[in-house]
Amino acid sequence: MTTRRNFIKHAGLAGAATLAAPSIARAQEAIKWRFQTYAGSALGEHVTKPVIDYINTAANGELEIELFYADQIVPTGELFQALQRGTIDGVHSDDDSMASPTPLQQFGGYFPFATKHILDVPVLFNQYGLKEIWEEEYAKVGVKWLSAAGQDPCNFNTKKEIKSVADLDGLKLYTFPTAGRFLSKFGVVPVNIPYEDAEVAVQTGELDGMAWSGITEDYTVGWADVTDYFLTNNISGAWIGSWFVNEQRWADLPEHLKAIVMAGTEAGHTYRNQWYWGGEAALRANGDKLQLRTVPSAEWNEVENAAKEFWEEVAQEGEVHQKIVNIFKEYNSVINQAGPPYTNG
Repeated sequence: MTTRRNFIKHAGLAGAATLAAPSIARAQEAIKWRFQTYAGSALGEHVTKPVIDYINTAANGELEIELFYADQIVPTGELFQALQRGTIDGVHSDDDSMASPTPLQQFGGYFPFATKHILDVPVLFNQYGLKEIWEEEYAKVGVKWLSAAGQDPCNFNTKKEIKSVADLDGLKLYTFPTAGRFLSKFGVVPVNIPYEDAEVAVQTGELDGMAWSGITEDYTVGWADVTDYFLTNNISGAWIGSWFVNEQRWADLPEHLKAIVMAGTEAGHTYRNQWYWGGEAALRANGDKLQLRTVPSAEWNEVENAAKEFWEEVAQEGEVHQKIVNIFKEYNSVINQAGPPYTNG
C-alpha cells in the first residue's frame, strides 16, 4: 500500500510538472518589438529612451523593445508605411514628419500658433476632443495611436541675426513640412534633410539654421555649436508628437503589458514636461553659446495674423481639418480671455 501511495504521489507530481512546463516556457519567451523615434541619439536619450527603459524594466522580460533613433531603420518620412507593414512595431514621431496619410498630418509637429505652452497639448487632447479624433482617424488606416504630448516651442537658431520679420527672407532653414509651408510666406526656403545631417549642413552653408525646436534641443544635439543666434519669438508654443504601435502587434499584446506600455508612455510625458520647461528657461538665462534676439511684438503680430489666415486655408481642406481648426480657435479664445500665465500678456 505504501509503495502504491508513493507511486501515485510521484506520478501526480510528474504529471503536473509536464503540464506546467509549456506554460513556463511560453512565459519566458519575450515578445520583441522594434521601435523607431524621430529623434537622433542625443535628443532621443531624453524624449524617447526613458519610456523604452521604463517599459523594458516593468515588463520583467515579457516584452523587450529595441530602440532605434532617427533614420536608423527607415527614413523618418517613411515611418508610417513601415509601421503599417510591420517593419517597425512602434513609433514616436509627429504626424507631419512621418508623412501620416491622414487629415491629421499637418496638425502634428508645429501647427502655426496653435499652442503657447507645453501643457496646451495634453489639454487639447484630453479636454477639447483631439484624442477622439486621433484615435478614430488612425483606426481607419490600421495603426494604433496611443497618446500625444507637448514638447518644446518652435524657435529659430541661425547663423544670421534676425531682428525683424524681413530678416527671414531667403533663409534656408531645416524645418517641418507644415512649418515650412507657413514660413515660405515670409521668404523662408524650407530644406528637407535627414535629422542627423542638419548640423553639418549648417557648417557647409547648405543651411542657414533651423526652425525646428526650442533652445534645449539646440544645446543638447550640438546645433548651438554651429549657429550664433536664437530668436525668442516662436511660431508655435509646443511640438505635438505621438506614440503609435502596429495595430496587430498591439492587439496581440496581453492586457497587463498594454497597461505597462501606457504607464511608461505617460511617465515619459511627465519627464519631458519638466526637462523642456526647465531647460528653455535655464539656457536662455545662462547659456553661453547662442545670443538671444527678439523681434518686437508689434512687428511679430504680422506673423501671428498670417497664421490666422493659414488656419482658414487649412480648414477648407476637409471636414476633419475644419473640426480641428475649430478646436484650436475655441481653446485659444479661452486662454486669451484667461490671460497670463496662459498667454504672454
